Amino acid sequence: MGSRPKTDCILFILIGNLYFLLPGILGGITLYILGRNLYFRLVFKRKWSKGWTALLFILVFLIIVAIPVYISVELVSPKINSLIKNQDKVMAALHIFSDRVFKLTGFKLLEDENVKNISDKISNMVPRLINSTANILTNLIMMFFLLYYMLVNGRQVERYLQRIIPLERANVDKLASETKTLIRANALGIPIICLIQGIAATIGYWIFGVDDWQLWGFVTGVFAYFPLIGTMIVWVPLVVYQFSMGDNLMATGLTIYSIIVTGNVDYITRLSLMKKMGNVHPLITVLGVIVGLGLFGFVGLIFGPLLVSYFLVLVKIYMNEFTDSKEVE
Repeated sequence: MGSRPKTDCILFILIGNLYFLLPGILGGITLYILGRNLYFRLVFKRKWSKGWTALLFILVFLIIVAIPVYISVELVSPKINSLIKNQDKVMAALHIFSDRVFKLTGFKLLEDENVKNISDKISNMVPRLINSTANILTNLIMMFFLLYYMLVNGRQVERYLQRIIPLERANVDKLASETKTLIRANALGIPIICLIQGIAATIGYWIFGVDDWQLWGFVTGVFAYFPLIGTMIVWVPLVVYQFSMGDNLMATGLTIYSIIVTGNVDYITRLSLMKKMGNVHPLITVLGVIVGLGLFGFVGLIFGPLLVSYFLVLVKIYMNEFTDSKEVE
């Protein structure tokens, strides 16, 4: 066996064993690209210390990451505790809701088998949460460790990558530029859109008397990542629930508000903000999220669309490198 097959075999073994750290690695790369220009300006123009500046960036990013995590824990954890402690009451409420929906629509939401599955999932929620928490903490440590290394050794890493990528320099630069644009669009632009839509939806839920309107506003902001249908995944069931409870006036008002206000906020912010930040097509976002969540976990929200965009960019580069046509758009 030659040295090349041995090297490939070792590489595959390493990748297989370190796959669970992939979200942390991709997260570190994302934060590096977001902070790179400012870091280089401070270090090379203003002569700040590399190590201390990198630690300052880590502290800032840690605060930025901690704020949404804290909000989500504060909003979601009481509901999870309530679900676990009051399973019988939850199942009884679901039965009542299912019966009311059946009377309105003739469609039965819950069968006996579904009820048992829901109960089992609630019982297994705690072990899954403990395992996922440990995995998240491990990936956070990996993310900030990699960020520190890449900031301190950024120039050397970039030069090394330029040497090993088997493309013309112009195409390497194009790939790097596309990566920066797409990561900024997905890591900055889309979260801003989610925040704006979450605020708009929260106001509507508060006005039209939705229980736990803060929680549902937060959930709507999370699902707003998906273009067009994201917010509907949340507000449509809420409207159905209000109708089933006989609160027809509030349900009608919430429907009109969600279509006119929340829906248009989605359209306007995506059209204006994303056009400036990266012009990412909504179809790329949807396909990328579907692929990315399965491959990378939560950071797949960023790297899934990037993966799809990479494919399109690499097709253009292939055409430039290996065909006579130089104008491939």
